Parts: sequence; structure tokens; C-alpha cells
Amino acid sequence: MNPALPLAALGLIDAAFSGFRAFAGRDARIRKARAVARAASRGLAVGAALLLVPVLTALGVLLSVDDQTRTYAALSAGGTAFLLPLTLYAATVALSLTAYFVLPFRASTLAMVMGLGPLTLIRPLVVALACLNALADGGWTALLVGTVAGAAVLCVEPLVHRRWYAALPLPDLLGRARPA
Repeated sequence: MNPALPLAALGLIDAAFSGFRAFAGRDARIRKARAVARAASRGLAVGAALLLVPVLTALGVLLSVDDQTRTYAALSAGGTAFLLPLTLYAATVALSLTAYFVLPFRASTLAMVMGLGPLTLIRPLVVALACLNALADGGWTALLVGTVAGAAVLCVEPLVHRRWYAALPLPDLLGRARPA
């Protein structure tokens, strides 16, 4: 199985969520669907550009070795191993999001606080575990590509925040901008 498409899909979905997280808390309006969609699309655009780097890294590795078939097999095995913890993490996030949208208000708030909050915090650890899995199954070349991919995914939110949202003042409890 070639893990490139599922990895790209997970990376792009994560990038959209990263754009949303970069924006979250910056707008006190109740109806902000357009702003949320804009933030998610910004994250998606930055993520798509950054995910080209691991693709180019993998192509560079493949073009620089003598035995391309063996290296491709190692990269594929490493990519599959990289995908395993990310898939488990994504399934847990999807379950938490489902609980948030389906349950009544109090239970959905609990799902947000108990699920999505800690899951966001452990995200870099999950990426590190994915890199270790890639090393174990695919060797050093898979670790190189996995590390570049992990760094790309983890850089989306800070880049979106810095580019579009860092200059925005945080609102106070009444929705007014706080003085800088």
C-alpha cells in the first residue's frame, strides 16, 4: 500500500484545523462562520505549500540513491508506519469532534475540554512517535522524510498566526479589543 495519499489527506486536514486554531479566540462575534472558513482556508493553503517540502525531499532521496526500488520500499514502509499513530490520533480527534457536535451543550463542552484540549497539546508528541515508527520500519531515509513532514505540519499554525493574526488585539470578556 502506498501511504502517500492518506498522509497527504491527513496533513491537509490538519493544516485546515491549524488555520482555525491560529484564529480561535480572536473574534468575539457570535456569527463568524465566514471568518472561520477564511482561517481554515489560510491554514490549508499554507499547509499545502509546506507539504511540498517532504514530497521534494522524498523525490530527492529517490533520485540520489543507486537502488531506487529498495529505497522506495523503505520509504513506503516508513510512511505506513508513520501513518499508524497519526490515524489513531485522527480517529480520537474525530470522535471528540463528533461528541462536541452531537451531545447536548454541557456534555459537548466537556468533550471539548477533556478531548480536544489535551489532544491539541499532545499533537507534537504524536508526530514524534510517528517519526520513530518511520525510523523503525523504513530506516533513516524514512526518518528524514517523516521528520521534514512532521516539521511542515507543526509549522502551519505558527505561520498562519504570525502572518494574519498576530497583530490583532485579543478581545476582553465583552468582545472589545484590549489596549496593547
